[in-house]
Amino acid sequence: MKKIVILISGRGSNMQALLETNLSCHVAAVISNRADAAGLQIARQRGIATAVVAHRDYADREAFDAALAQAIDAYQPDIIVLAGFMRILTTGFVNKYSGRLINIHPSLLPAYGGMNTHERALQDGVKIHGCTVHFVTPDLDHGPIIIQAAVQVLSDDTPHTLAQRVLHEEHRIYPQAIRWLCRGQVSLSAEGKVISDRLEQPGSPLIAPGLE
Repeated sequence: MKKIVILISGRGSNMQALLETNLSCHVAAVISNRADAAGLQIARQRGIATAVVAHRDYADREAFDAALAQAIDAYQPDIIVLAGFMRILTTGFVNKYSGRLINIHPSLLPAYGGMNTHERALQDGVKIHGCTVHFVTPDLDHGPIIIQAAVQVLSDDTPHTLAQRVLHEEHRIYPQAIRWLCRGQVSLSAEGKVISDRLEQPGSPLIAPGLE
């Protein structure tokens, strides 16, 4: 059975969604850059090993990433899962785990990389928004896409209401993506392309508007 390590910085709602489903793999540890991350206690209550690598203890990103990699490697994971891990990782770290480092982002990438995705989507007046699970590459929030889910943007949406609907979809598709990876159904090719025996993403189109 493949092993995963989950990285978090806060409450870890996506981590909790992963722990509450059948992943077809073993969660070896949860690691955080913050000792007060609420998700650590959730993991401990489930008997999962935890560790803290505090970024403030290191002079620069390279030193922090080296310490983080050492903590990760102690568990010899097959997959490293970012679940609300709020640190930008160095190119060296990302390349070390190429094809094994996974992230979820609250937008339909490649649109709206970075922060404040819901506010920006509303400001631009887009009609469809969503979330994306992708392989992590040095190009921030632009790695090869594994799965996406979309929601309709409503006329009375606020950043909070839109975020809640997107988060619901995050909690659905992240476990699905990790299951595929744990079963060997999805991988990353040497050319940086997603290889999958999932010929089509399950489900129906979100919206096919009628014409007058």
